[in-house]
Amino acid sequence: MIDKNFFPNKTALVTLIAACLVVIISLGIRQTFGLFFFDFEVDLGCTQTEFGFAMGLQLLFWGLLGPVFGVITDKYGGKIAVFIGFSFYLLGIYFLNYGPNTGFWFTFDLGVLVGIGLAATAISIPISIVAKHFPLNTRTIALGIVTAAGSFGYFVSPIYTRFALIEFGWNTTLLIFAVMIIFGLMISFFLTTPIEETKDEDKNGQTAIEAIKEAFSNKSFRYLTLGFFVCGWHIALVATHIPMHIRDSGLEDWTATAILALIGLFNVFGTLTSGYLSTKISKKKLLSAIYLLRGVSLIYFIFMPPSVINSLIFGATFGYLWLATVPPTNGIVGHIFGTKYISLLYGFVFLNHQIGSFFGAYLGGLFHDLYGSLDYAWYISIALSLFAGLIHLPIKEKAIERQQLKPSET
Repeated sequence: MIDKNFFPNKTALVTLIAACLVVIISLGIRQTFGLFFFDFEVDLGCTQTEFGFAMGLQLLFWGLLGPVFGVITDKYGGKIAVFIGFSFYLLGIYFLNYGPNTGFWFTFDLGVLVGIGLAATAISIPISIVAKHFPLNTRTIALGIVTAAGSFGYFVSPIYTRFALIEFGWNTTLLIFAVMIIFGLMISFFLTTPIEETKDEDKNGQTAIEAIKEAFSNKSFRYLTLGFFVCGWHIALVATHIPMHIRDSGLEDWTATAILALIGLFNVFGTLTSGYLSTKISKKKLLSAIYLLRGVSLIYFIFMPPSVINSLIFGATFGYLWLATVPPTNGIVGHIFGTKYISLLYGFVFLNHQIGSFFGAYLGGLFHDLYGSLDYAWYISIALSLFAGLIHLPIKEKAIERQQLKPSET
């Protein structure tokens, strides 16, 4: 029996499950790339700056193509967008493994092709698809479930990837990733768009261009977008460069794997908590608290003496806040502007997230090569936490009232 109080219908349930599997595969694989650096350094002659730039470019293309896949999702359906995305993802992994994989081609494979794949399969498109199926009172809970599924991928993938890298090497590990992506291609066909809701929201006659203009003329949307830049910076810096930071601190490499795994494990609880709290308290205040607490976690990690226990505490605390920003951020977009163009509008918010990710990944590597440590990147991260904690407070969580057009005007 389907719980009508939560699942509107069977299609919503199937779509939610499919979206969860999609993000487990997509985010799970993406979370492990930092663990490949030492193999790439030895076998491909890759420097920290080159690796950071490729990862930054990956995140940037992830963001740049988000609005494009948002349009595809809103117009043609989520299954088309996710299938195309996984196809690019597969090409990136294949050529990184079997094609030219040094210099320009390394950046193109890992940065551009994988980045395009992530734009449609990672988090923004799947949760936007799910958002269309659920009413306002349960939407953020559903988004929290999808985000938590991605966190489960974060938890499992680093553990398995480290094992596979040691036992089989990086080439075979990438081949296993390719098989997982092929499975994702099949899952994409179970993602659907609710026709009834789309027809109901079509009554206002708003076009995509009008929706974009309306959003960017709204101060709350701009504040939300600026805040999400910080989320991207934090996540990219940690996911990309934590293995190097751990080695610089004199700790064993397995500690970085443990941090990434704990981030995934505790983010399962963090995103579910965030999704639930978003239905009970102000979403903007929740976001402000999340960013400020991230700053506290970073301060503890950077200024306490390096140790395994302090590293594990950081993994758990920062992990609890890792993707906890996603349900309330997407929830605010849907609440203010409705769900008709939520994939498109959230795509623009997520674009700024990925611009932040680019700088977090690239500048982290650049600072390390220039100064021998990530200290300056960590200091910027702490300052950005304070900025994000404040920028969300002026947001007005109020739905925009639009004039309904008459049938003759549509």
